[in-house]
Amino acid sequence: MADSTAPSAPLDAPIVAAVDGSSSSYHAVAWAAVDAALHRCRLHLITSVAIPTGFGRGITLPDAEIEWLRTDGERVVTEATRVARQAAPDDDLEISTEVTFDFIIPTLLARSEQARLVAVGSRGLGAFQRGLLGSVSTAVPRHAHCPVAVIHSLSAIDAVSASKPVLVGIDGSDNSVPATEVAFEEASRRKVGLVALHAWSDTSTIELPVAGWDGVRESEQAVLAESLAGWSERYPDVPARRIVVSDRPVRALYDESANAQLLVVGSHGRGGFAGMVLGSTSNALLHSVECPMIVVRCR
Repeated sequence: MADSTAPSAPLDAPIVAAVDGSSSSYHAVAWAAVDAALHRCRLHLITSVAIPTGFGRGITLPDAEIEWLRTDGERVVTEATRVARQAAPDDDLEISTEVTFDFIIPTLLARSEQARLVAVGSRGLGAFQRGLLGSVSTAVPRHAHCPVAVIHSLSAIDAVSASKPVLVGIDGSDNSVPATEVAFEEASRRKVGLVALHAWSDTSTIELPVAGWDGVRESEQAVLAESLAGWSERYPDVPARRIVVSDRPVRALYDESANAQLLVVGSHGRGGFAGMVLGSTSNALLHSVECPMIVVRCR
């Protein structure tokens, strides 16, 4: 088993969920509440009431407008707390709330330094087109210091979804090691199996018998086996199923995600380069999958 390079967080690190009053953000809150209960950690709900344009730190709003913004923010986090309690009715789940006048993206990036995970909805109140990622869900996975969960139209906390496995994309690179660790941990907490998918081709091809195909398949199966070495021993309660396909990773993971409650990927894979913030595979999947997705960056 390769040494873990997953971002480390303090033992008492919370799961931070951003909420703005949109349906997508409340789905993120529900998912985050369940995950916080599974990890037995605090859930921190945060909303920003910052004015997006026309005002800066040097401009003072009238007291009445400040109070109105604060009251509206409190309304949002109060509703988010209700959603969280309904999703995870665990008396031991500690929930804290915050209304900030700072802009949400830099605030979440700062919080991510001390968070176990940051959860955001895929589309906020500013999204206007179906399937379009919002600015928060676009920026935070690229720059956060901890894993980021992006929740789409499905929070996947219903009984049917909760029985599905966790899906992880593995390409054999060091960047997929922390994603593998997070996936096994999530599967163990959720008491479900894990599906490890290795798509070894970067081009769309139809699987046809060709000379040397058996050798290639065996070689790529060995890559996946090496990537999983040790994890099953560390998590003996997680049955792992291996899938090796000759296909583009995006298409293969997208197709398999229909049968998963959660997709976990590294921020960039073997095609990435130093300083790259988000690879083409993880970026494309953020725009396409319906199930919750966690993007895990290496430090």
